[in-house]
Amino acid sequence: MSSIQTAPAPVNGKPSAALGAPVVKRRPSTRMLLIGAGVVVVLIVAALLLWRSLAPATAPLATATVQVGTLVRSVTSSGTVNPENSISIGSQVSGTISEVDADYNSVVKTGQVLARIDPTQFQTSLDSAQAQLAQTEAASREAAATATGATASIAVQRATATAAAENVNAAKANATAQQAAIVAAQANVDKAQSTLVLAQQTMTRDTTLLAQGYIAQSAADTDKAALEVAQSGVGSAQAALAQAGAQALASTQQANQALAQSASQNAQNSVAGAQALASEGSAQAQAAAIGIQTAQVRTAQYNLAHTTITSPVDGTVIVRNVAIGETVASSFSTPVLFTIAQDLSKMEVDLAVGEPDIGSVKAGDTVTFTVLAYPNTFTGTVSQVRQNPTVVSNVVTYDTVVIVNNKNGLLRPGMTANALIQTQSVKDALLVPLAALEWHPATKGTVAGTKAGSTFGATMGAGATAMPAGTNGRVFVKRNGSLAAVTVQIVMSAGTQAAVKVVSGTLQAGDIVVTGDGTGAAPRPAASGSQRAPTLSGGNPAGGAARALR
Repeated sequence: MSSIQTAPAPVNGKPSAALGAPVVKRRPSTRMLLIGAGVVVVLIVAALLLWRSLAPATAPLATATVQVGTLVRSVTSSGTVNPENSISIGSQVSGTISEVDADYNSVVKTGQVLARIDPTQFQTSLDSAQAQLAQTEAASREAAATATGATASIAVQRATATAAAENVNAAKANATAQQAAIVAAQANVDKAQSTLVLAQQTMTRDTTLLAQGYIAQSAADTDKAALEVAQSGVGSAQAALAQAGAQALASTQQANQALAQSASQNAQNSVAGAQALASEGSAQAQAAAIGIQTAQVRTAQYNLAHTTITSPVDGTVIVRNVAIGETVASSFSTPVLFTIAQDLSKMEVDLAVGEPDIGSVKAGDTVTFTVLAYPNTFTGTVSQVRQNPTVVSNVVTYDTVVIVNNKNGLLRPGMTANALIQTQSVKDALLVPLAALEWHPATKGTVAGTKAGSTFGATMGAGATAMPAGTNGRVFVKRNGSLAAVTVQIVMSAGTQAAVKVVSGTLQAGDIVVTGDGTGAAPRPAASGSQRAPTLSGGNPAGGAARALR
């Protein structure tokens, strides 16, 4: 059964091939080929763009240039400019200022009058003390004369007492002699009485014998005469005994009288001695009073002299605290009237260096500082690091004295100095950033960058640590499109820089070292001059090294 085929409807007004009619194949035109190629190119570009947008981007490395220069480790601090030697002049007496002869900035010489205190009261005190001294001296002379008279009286009394004692001794000797005379007279009486008894007995016997005719009358007469002589001798002996007794009594009375006179002279001598001692004591008291009055006169003279305030040195007045009519009271403390700077061409800066940094500061260190008044940078030298600490709000600082030449007179007392103390330096050294010592390239399973917990730790920020000298590290140098590792040894680190020397490999000024994974930063240009630790702006009362050193 045959089928009927109808022609297809015309397309776009053009007849189409009959259904089932054989299709005639045509070759593609050049236009169609160009269109297809363009589509393919667009698809490829789109695919590449999509792939690049989805693929991770590789960031360029941050780099820096190796430099040769001087690296300085510094400690920052702030302090005050002061005269090297200033003298505070006060008043040792109280009173009213009657004259002021010096003002601020006055140049004064030694002994020059600065001010005067009204001397009226002190002159009156001196006159009174001198009058009392004169009175005391007169009383002392009188007491001395009395003491001299008393001493002479003592000598007289002693001589009289000595004579009285001699009289006593003579009277005693005489009384003793009279006693001996009494004994002798008594012996003579006894002898005369014995002779008388014998004569009486002889006469009695002669009378009997004469009556019997046994003796001659002449013998009896002779014995009678002997009896009379014996009787007379007894009378004489008894008279002599009575006389000796009387004389002995008189001698005894004289001895007693001499003894009484001697006792009286001794008593008078004691009285004279007591009077002499009293006079001598009075004279000594007057002499002591003279000493006291003399001291009072000297004190009054001293006070009067100190009513005139003079300069003890040559210098410049930098402080004046008094005016005419002002009352000065020195009862409890000496008031400061003037302050004189002895030599303003030599100044000192008193810096407060904090406890963490004081260990590296020493005498002889070079100090540079600025003051707000000038753009200049001043230079000085540490002369002393004082041991006495200052504690304010639990912050410990130590006073560090810096000597500065001020011949140009720019520095003035009281200026605030922001200082940089150079504690250590290395000259003509290879300088690389600390970040270059921290960075390492990526390896399999790692990411390029600074090692966490590395040997040197963080190089910036609050967790910064110092790179100890003698420590080895590595830097990566860009050469011919690749990185070359160079092993170096840390000579010194300060701020963000480190002075190094090469251990293995080659490193020289101008080499480019990698410091981190950056964003296409250009290599840093080489800098001339020395590299210093960064200065903390505004100054830090507690001092502080650059934070990269902590």
